[in-house]
Amino acid sequence: METQYTFDVIARVRTPFAEKFGIPRQSGLAAEVSGEILFEEAFRSPEALRGLEGFSHIWLLWCFSQHTENGWHPTVRPPRLEGSSRLGVFATRSPFRPNPIGLSLVRLDDIDYQAAEGPILRISGPDLLDGTPLFDIKPYIPYTDCRPEARSGFVTEYEWTALAVEIPPELLAKIPADQQAGLCEVLSQDPRPAYHNDPERVYGLSFAGRNVRFTVQDGIVRVREVDFL
Repeated sequence: METQYTFDVIARVRTPFAEKFGIPRQSGLAAEVSGEILFEEAFRSPEALRGLEGFSHIWLLWCFSQHTENGWHPTVRPPRLEGSSRLGVFATRSPFRPNPIGLSLVRLDDIDYQAAEGPILRISGPDLLDGTPLFDIKPYIPYTDCRPEARSGFVTEYEWTALAVEIPPELLAKIPADQQAGLCEVLSQDPRPAYHNDPERVYGLSFAGRNVRFTVQDGIVRVREVDFL
């Protein structure tokens, strides 16, 4: 008889990302983007966090909650390959997996034990949709988790260059002050699909409760409008 496993959602992540478009393709790439981890009521135990304040980074194991009904595919088209090649799903971090489990490494900035919904973990560098459910949190341990000699497969074969970002001051002022640097990082990574190269096309990015509309031309992201959602 096949064994079935179930997992409790222990917490949910609060981030500026209300939709998939624009989320950094890996955790830590937009290190200035901030977020919070709010525990479900059954797991709001300060005792469960004893000692965590001694770690600067944590691993998050989470659910691709928007893909749980889509099934999995043995091969996928990684964005880095511009959709031109297929690789095995286990050679990628695609959300279309047999089990929709994600893994992210984020910086732990603070633990707020006094918050009404506390304790709350304040983090930086998330690559998660707002409301993403968490299955587990584990401390990052450099001497075992860091492997400088590790190879990165196809990832190292394709160069990536950050784009310049231009945001008029009056538009930047519409973004919460603590998220402005994060927005610039997100835009500099070019949120567009890799095969898009239309300088006239206007894209809309949902970020921190705002719709940020921008164009990309000659390696420069230019923000055209910022509206409240």
